[in-house]
Amino acid sequence: MRTLNKLAQGTLAVAMGLAFSVNALAADITGAGATFPYAVYTKWAEAYQAATGNKVNYQGIGSSGGVKQIKAKTVDFGGTDAPVKEADLDAAKLVQVPTVMGGVTIVMNVPGIDSGKLKLDGVTAADIFRGAITKWNDPRIAKLNPGVKLPDLAITVSHRSDGSGTTYAFTHYLAKQSMSFMRDVGAGNTVNWPSNAVGGKGNPGVAANVEKIKGAIGYVDIADAMKNGMSFVALKNKAGNYIVPNQDAVADAAAGANFKVRGMAPDLLDQSHKNAWPITSATYMLAYEKGDDAAKQKGVVDFFTWSLNNGQKMAEELGFVPLPPAVVKMVEAEMKSIK
Repeated sequence: MRTLNKLAQGTLAVAMGLAFSVNALAADITGAGATFPYAVYTKWAEAYQAATGNKVNYQGIGSSGGVKQIKAKTVDFGGTDAPVKEADLDAAKLVQVPTVMGGVTIVMNVPGIDSGKLKLDGVTAADIFRGAITKWNDPRIAKLNPGVKLPDLAITVSHRSDGSGTTYAFTHYLAKQSMSFMRDVGAGNTVNWPSNAVGGKGNPGVAANVEKIKGAIGYVDIADAMKNGMSFVALKNKAGNYIVPNQDAVADAAAGANFKVRGMAPDLLDQSHKNAWPITSATYMLAYEKGDDAAKQKGVVDFFTWSLNNGQKMAEELGFVPLPPAVVKMVEAEMKSIK
């Protein structure tokens, strides 16, 4: 597994050397937004408090909620899986940086079919999620799965009911595969799901629906799917290989991405690496360029600097994928504009 070189000793030495000034400026900070990074932000916050004494509280309310709250100045930082566009960042005077990577995976509850044994390509997946394929034994699914006994069972699509960056990444991927999906469902934080669909709040809500409804199919991040022991679909990537989602495949998808764009949000979907997971994305932190409270602004920078340099192993253990070392340095440089 790819890991980062730790800079903890240097960071802590500086912190100890400036103990008086740091303590004088210390402030608890709050954040809210995407549910995808909730587990890792919470873990980082626990470790950060143990190391520094400073508290961080993050609420997983969905990406749309995170963007709204940071714009309304009701939190010190926001979390979003759907990157905010350059023009909107400039208008709201916000800084956006990636913090950790992951992937959206397709999960299923199909009796008799083990995890990773059902294959889908992008077009077929799009047809399922737009309601054009409604039975598991549909010939289009059977064609991709010779020798697999497919049940005569209705498909129930499980989706996010809240505004979601996970939905944003997933629907943008399917829209790339199918103009029909883009026409019927759309691409964004919220979309027009078909009549055979049921909504759930957050990634946990989608996962719960898939687990309890026979014939269900849904989309959740890899970390949640791993945590819940869910059954994965093997998805055909741009190189033509069927990939079961895993951390290495996410890292391979991001290997050639250009994070130097404004907002540090390159398109990681459907990358050409032979092992790339097709629905790879990063999650992002939003902060004010100039905040009213200097201590809280410093607290945001200190927390994410500490976490990116000391929390990578924790992220991996939870199913996330660390940012490449070069990208971490870019994030640290970008966060200097948070004042």
